Amino acid sequence: MTTALSPRFLILAPFCVAGWMLVTCGWPAQAQTVCVMVNGEPVTEYDIDQRSKLDFISTHKQASRQDVLNELIDEKVKIKEAKKFGVDPTDSDIDQSYGEMGSRMHITADQLTKSLESQGIRPDTLKTRLRSELVWGSLVRGRFKERLQVGEKDVVTAVKAEGGDVQQMDAFEYTMRPVVLIVPRGSPSAATEVRQKEAEALRSRVQTCDEANSYFKTMQNAVIRDAVVKTSADIPANLRKVLDDTPIGHLTPPEVTKDGIQMVALCGRKATTIDTPKKQEIRNKMFAQKYEAQSKSYLLEVRKAAMIEYRDCAAPRG
Repeated sequence: MTTALSPRFLILAPFCVAGWMLVTCGWPAQAQTVCVMVNGEPVTEYDIDQRSKLDFISTHKQASRQDVLNELIDEKVKIKEAKKFGVDPTDSDIDQSYGEMGSRMHITADQLTKSLESQGIRPDTLKTRLRSELVWGSLVRGRFKERLQVGEKDVVTAVKAEGGDVQQMDAFEYTMRPVVLIVPRGSPSAATEVRQKEAEALRSRVQTCDEANSYFKTMQNAVIRDAVVKTSADIPANLRKVLDDTPIGHLTPPEVTKDGIQMVALCGRKATTIDTPKKQEIRNKMFAQKYEAQSKSYLLEVRKAAMIEYRDCAAPRG
């Protein structure tokens, strides 16, 4: 003998076997009330409660029930849309993302799970949100790559609009050889002054990096280091100005350091397409604005095409 169970009951509850009967176990019936069906998938009171708790510990603000419901609906349509285009990460991909979140919090994945559970939140609640963020970001960037590109002219214009100068817009690659005239620690200040005068004299004589190499390799208590290559983004603004004011092959002004008197032989300076720190900041900001606008537009389009059925416990977005 079998007992028929309604499809709604099958959707709503996990089952335990008691003799020949299937009975609900673990979750209160009210919590399993379906509030919305999204493309055939339910969003329950339990889902809303779980996400409300997660959002609260994430933002320290209590989101409205309607906002939480909309968030859950958005996630379901995002995940379904992504699957349509083959963007469907495996469970191990999501576990990796979950673990990386824990690492950023300086805890293990197990510790993150225990922390969530201590606040009444299932780990799957967070993993579902991570899945949605992962697939949607990948989908939007992949489908609208051309629209999201930030043009060089737009970046330069934005830098100028914020009062940026030429150094903030032009990027260079510098080839340098650090030079040190050694002053032993504990030496009197007079010894430092002597070496500073030496350095100034050398600045007027050195015209090429080859000359710098010859001078400092044969000089007593002096060292010239191997060449290093740095871009504008790697160098502080004050040093960039010094390098830009120094002719190729010459030495930068002497600077007192703990090792003695230091200079830099500038062996090369050439324009590069690598962004300056200011341009990178502006570019990232402009990309984020374009991404946000495209994401909102795309999500609105996907939601309109979705099958969303509201039940008694939920009201549609106005």
